[in-house]
Amino acid sequence: MQTPLNSLVATAIVGIDTLWGGDVMSPSGTGRLIADSWFSDEPLPPAYHHPAAQVLRRCGGVSDKPEAKQACAAYLDDIDVRGAIEGIAAQARRLGGPRGAYLAGLADCFAVMWDLAMERMGHGPPVPYERCVRTLLGTAPQPVDGSERRHQVAELLRRSGYLSGGESERDLVAAVDAWRREHAVSAGDIATLGARLISELDALTEQNVVPYLPAELHGVPRANVRFVPIDDAWFSGSMNYLGRTRTPQGLPAYEATYEINAGLFISKPEFWQLISHEVVPGHVTTFAYLQDLYRRGQVGFEATVLTMNTRAAVLFEGIANNAILMAYGVTEVADLPGTDLQIGVLLALLQDDAKAQASYLTWQKGWPQQEVAARIRADFLLSQERADKLSGAWGRHPLLGRMYLPAYRAGTELVYRLRRSHPPAAVLPTLFGCRGLVDAWTVESVLRG
Repeated sequence: MQTPLNSLVATAIVGIDTLWGGDVMSPSGTGRLIADSWFSDEPLPPAYHHPAAQVLRRCGGVSDKPEAKQACAAYLDDIDVRGAIEGIAAQARRLGGPRGAYLAGLADCFAVMWDLAMERMGHGPPVPYERCVRTLLGTAPQPVDGSERRHQVAELLRRSGYLSGGESERDLVAAVDAWRREHAVSAGDIATLGARLISELDALTEQNVVPYLPAELHGVPRANVRFVPIDDAWFSGSMNYLGRTRTPQGLPAYEATYEINAGLFISKPEFWQLISHEVVPGHVTTFAYLQDLYRRGQVGFEATVLTMNTRAAVLFEGIANNAILMAYGVTEVADLPGTDLQIGVLLALLQDDAKAQASYLTWQKGWPQQEVAARIRADFLLSQERADKLSGAWGRHPLLGRMYLPAYRAGTELVYRLRRSHPPAAVLPTLFGCRGLVDAWTVESVLRG
C-alpha cells in the first residue's frame, strides 16, 4: 500500500541509486549499485522512470562529464531526492521507537551519499572520510589488525603440513597460495558444487536455525537460487535477490541469482563459506524471510528495498559472515568440523578484514593502489586477484570505498558478539527481522526488549 512514508522511502532510495548509476530492476550485479532489490508489488516511483534516469545509468552515475551533468540537472529539477531524505528524517522523528530509529539511520546514510554525489559533480565540498565511517558505524576510522586470524591460519597450516615453523611473512602467503591451489574450485565445477553445498547448508539450517524462528517462516524457501558465471567482474560474486516471481496462488517464489566471477581463485572451503554467506542461511535466506514478513504485514515497506552503504547493510553482512557458524549451531570457528573448513572460514574473514583496511589505507592514509594491494595481500593472506580488486575497483570507488568496505568487518564482529552473549532463541529471530526490521544500531535495543 502506498503511503506518504513509502513514497518518500522509494524516492530517496531509487533517487540516490540512480544518481550513482544503479538500476534496481537490473537482474545483474553489474547493473545494480545501492538498491539491492525491489521485491514488493508496489509500482516503481517517478524517480526510476524519469527520462534522465536512463542517461545517468548509461553514464555510470554522476560525474563531471557534460552528459552526466546535464542529465543530473534535468533529473533533480523534477525529482526532489534531497527533500525525500529530509522527509524520511522528519517521519522518523514522528514515529520514534525502533522503526523511527531505523528510518533515521537510513536518512543519515543517504544524506552522506547525497553529499558524496554532489562532491563527485563538483557541486559540494569534499566529504570527510571520518563522516562516512561514523555515520555508518558510529566510530572513527581505524586500522585493522589481522594478526590474530593470520596466526590461527598459520597454526592450522602447520598441522596440515603446509608450514614447518619459523617462516617469514612471504612464506605464509606462499603456503596459503599452495593450499588454495590444492583445494581450488574449477570454473566448470562451480554450478554442480554450489548446488550440493546449498543442499547441505539448507539441511544444516533446517536443523540449527529454523527451530528458533516463528512457525510461519518454517516453510519459506530459503535458497531458491540459480548460479550464473560472469567474466571479469569487479566482484567475487553478486547475490541478486529478484523476488518478483509469483506462484499461481500469488505467493512469492523468493527467487535469486548468484553471479560468480569466472576468474575467481577460490578454494572449496572458502567457497563453502561463500555459499553460506550469499545463500543459506545468509543473504538469500535473510531477504526471503523479510519478503515473507512484509507479505504478512510484520515489517514496513522499507524492508523491501534493501540498500548498501547503510546501517542495515552492516547488519546483513554480519549475519552473512556468521552464516556458516549459524548453520552448524556454533559460535566459534574452532568448533567447525575439519581443519580445512576452519582455514577456509578464517581466510574469508581475513578478506573482509582486508576490505576495511583497504578503505582505511586508501582514504585515511592516502596510499596509492599498488601499495595498498601489496600490504593487504601480505597482512590478510589474499589472493593476488582479490588484493587487486579490493585496492582498486572497490577501494578507490568514491562511494563504496568510503562507506561499504568498512561494513563487513564491523557487522561480523557485532553479530559474533550478539551470538556469543545471547541464546539462539533470542538472537536469531531478532537478527532475521521477526521482532521488527533492525539495523546495526538498533538490533541490541530490540534484543534487550
